[in-house]
Amino acid sequence: MTKLNPTSPLRSLMETFPIEGRLEWIGLRPGRRTPLQSMNHVEVITDHGLAGDHKAQRAGGKRQVTLIQREHMAAVAQLLKREAIDPALLRRNLLVSGINLLALRGERFRIGTVVLEGTGPCEPCSRMEEVLGAGGYNAMRGHGGITARVLAGGVIAVGDALAYEAGAS
Repeated sequence: MTKLNPTSPLRSLMETFPIEGRLEWIGLRPGRRTPLQSMNHVEVITDHGLAGDHKAQRAGGKRQVTLIQREHMAAVAQLLKREAIDPALLRRNLLVSGINLLALRGERFRIGTVVLEGTGPCEPCSRMEEVLGAGGYNAMRGHGGITARVLAGGVIAVGDALAYEAGAS
């Protein structure tokens, strides 16, 4: 992502969020193709990911944590003619609300005391067709959330605030 001049009017717009977001749900994937485990809180390990998640076994990488937006889950449910979607089906670690996740790509943000950096989109995979049924993959396109790396670890809990880190990028 191209860095803008810090005094650019566009940079100022990109750093302005009307409200903080909120962490709504936490899920751990203990292994490939295993069901997600719903948690109330979790330790987040710098440069690894969520303790207990199979992706956290190795350091580095751009996909240490995956996030999806509650508002997008409602859109996916509507596209599939469902009342709601269980976040565990979508294989993302964190469900958040109140902030546009796509605006956090390439940016630093904080959940509780943990600092993350958005690294890119979290595109759907063929598993979406398996767990959501016919059309699940296409329903998720554009609604899959983002991936992030962990810059500063700590413990996060459902209910924690999610906020952009002004001036950090």
